[in-house]
Amino acid sequence: MSQQGGKPTGHEDDWWGQLYDESTEDTGPAPAADSLDDRFASASGAVNDGVESDTGAVDESSRAGAGVPAPRRGLADAADTPYGAEFVPEGAPWEPPPDPPAGPATFPPGPKPPGFVERTPPQDRTPTESPVTTVAASRVPPDVPSPPTAPPGPAVPPGRPAAQTARNDDWWAAQQEPATPADQGTPADPTSPPAPQGLRTATRVDLPTLPPTPVDYVGSGPPTCDAEPTALPPADPDDLDDLVPDTVLDGARYGSCTLRAVSARGDSARFRGEPRRDSLLTARFGTGEQSLILVAMATGARATPGAHRAAAEACHWIGRAVGRSQARLAEDIRAGRRGDLKSGLHRLTDRSLGKLRASATEQGIDPEEYAATLRCLLLPADPECRTRVFFGVGAGGLFRLRDGEWHDIEPRTVDITGEPVVGFGSLPAETPEGDRLTMDLGIPTPPSPYEPAPEPPREPFRFRASVARPGDTLLMCTGGLAEPLRGEPDLCRYLTGRWSEPAPPGLAAFLADTQTRVKGYADDRTAAAVWEA
Repeated sequence: MSQQGGKPTGHEDDWWGQLYDESTEDTGPAPAADSLDDRFASASGAVNDGVESDTGAVDESSRAGAGVPAPRRGLADAADTPYGAEFVPEGAPWEPPPDPPAGPATFPPGPKPPGFVERTPPQDRTPTESPVTTVAASRVPPDVPSPPTAPPGPAVPPGRPAAQTARNDDWWAAQQEPATPADQGTPADPTSPPAPQGLRTATRVDLPTLPPTPVDYVGSGPPTCDAEPTALPPADPDDLDDLVPDTVLDGARYGSCTLRAVSARGDSARFRGEPRRDSLLTARFGTGEQSLILVAMATGARATPGAHRAAAEACHWIGRAVGRSQARLAEDIRAGRRGDLKSGLHRLTDRSLGKLRASATEQGIDPEEYAATLRCLLLPADPECRTRVFFGVGAGGLFRLRDGEWHDIEPRTVDITGEPVVGFGSLPAETPEGDRLTMDLGIPTPPSPYEPAPEPPREPFRFRASVARPGDTLLMCTGGLAEPLRGEPDLCRYLTGRWSEPAPPGLAAFLADTQTRVKGYADDRTAAAVWEA
């Protein structure tokens, strides 16, 4: 008997020599048995032929007579052996069993497939040699070729290219790396706790603050009337020029300012089918940097049939007056002659409104019914001149948005107050002793036939010239928008968020902003806003 791992001796030499003798003709497998008895007989004969005799020799004659090839102790058929399986010959019955395997068998590294990225194995796992491999190698003769070994590498499913597997490995390796501050997009905070390995923290993106989206109304609740036009005003087939559109929208950009202007019917006029009482005129006089832009808006008297015609005529008269005096006005604005501007524009305004009253007299209409308020804004086209001139007569509003806050800069009229002066005014109603000089019975004094009837007090003239700053927004509007701006804080906050951006809104956005409705305010709205670059 030989020792484990030693050289075979005795009859084992004959067995190994017969097994690997190339000169011996291979007779092939045993013939198939015809019945179960033949199968059991063939199996028992094969077992008996392989048993050693008392003398230690094998009965070779019985093997040859039965036609059974020499037994292959511990070997399986080559066709039944899977590819890459370990070749472990079986020991003799009297030999002790081999030690249990301590781990999986390892193979020497082979060539890497194309596109495979070399990765360093973790430090806590080192490949170890299995004792089963050592024992099996000691039992295999040196002449026996070893089965081919498969190269190590990731298992590639059938039909998947190796390049795709390599890309997947690169992606998985990148996911296992800890996130760095450069990947996160924000500088690392030394006081913050470290992020866990293998996990990526959320990327923080600073988005710009967007203005609020357009809304239909602000305030305590929705207005009563519908927001969209309902009824059209009546038309005269012989005077179609008298028709007024529901909305007028205009805009321009000159020098360092951008202009947006709009005039729209109110909810009340849209519901009743009345024409728009507000009128808007935007005009440019002159060429080049000597040009002068005029924005004029007027509102006709309420509840009068020709209110829209009076407003349009007032805008036309003031436009003609300013256009004829454009050169002198542009020069005074650039030179900053406030006194000359105020007196000259006051004279032009009175002349225009006087022609409007004269037109009412010619039509046989009461001048008080054929009247209109007038508000104008002059903008020089010279980019070096930032002087903005406002003038007009009547109610409305002039506001300025600066640094996120609204300022009401409507010019105030000066009222005469104080003690009566000698020679001016009326006498006191009573003496210092308390005696009343006359008795007021509440009877009005009839007008004198020798003196004309006193005219009603006229609206004072308003004038303001100011220098704009970059980022300012100047808003001139009629009473339909000025009253809700003064009475509803929510509208001021909403327009602040919409118009605080450096870039001015487009025409459609400006129209939507000015049509933001407020409950209790349903008059026509006309507004002109100037954004300073």
